[in-house]
Amino acid sequence: MTQELIDLKTSILEGRYDDALAIVDELEGMSKQAIIRNIESFLQRLFIHLIKNQIEQRLTNSWATSISDSIRQIKKLNLKDNKTSYYINSNEWQPYFEENLEAAIRPASLEVLGGQLKPKQLSARLEKATLMQFAQKLIDLTYTYTAKDLPAIVDESLAELPGGEDWLKEE
Repeated sequence: MTQELIDLKTSILEGRYDDALAIVDELEGMSKQAIIRNIESFLQRLFIHLIKNQIEQRLTNSWATSISDSIRQIKKLNLKDNKTSYYINSNEWQPYFEENLEAAIRPASLEVLGGQLKPKQLSARLEKATLMQFAQKLIDLTYTYTAKDLPAIVDESLAELPGGEDWLKEE
């Protein structure tokens, strides 16, 4: 990125504004890619905990906290600086879900049932459509609620998961 900034400065100083605008576009693209990579890391973390919940049919406080925090972080990252638009719109998540659910299986296999399942075995047991549907429900909340209000709303949704009612009652 340093070279791009040097090139941008040179282009402006030399009056080559078309070149400068092209560099600005390139920098914007690089910034968007970095933000989306961060969003995907939280999405993968979300799926790891949803996978553990689905297979083990329970919800721990640690998992619930991780799910809630992942959603809150996705909300913050996804909202552009103008506070009115998003890097990923609500109807554009499916490819991200598919890719990051697959990426979450291997690390989840280390934790689910004490690491007894290999990734392929874990994958065969998953109801992937159900996981993606619940993830979409949680992501949809990010378009409606503030980052401040989101954890309490997510907690209510977590009650729908296996073991969620018991977890919610224990608060």
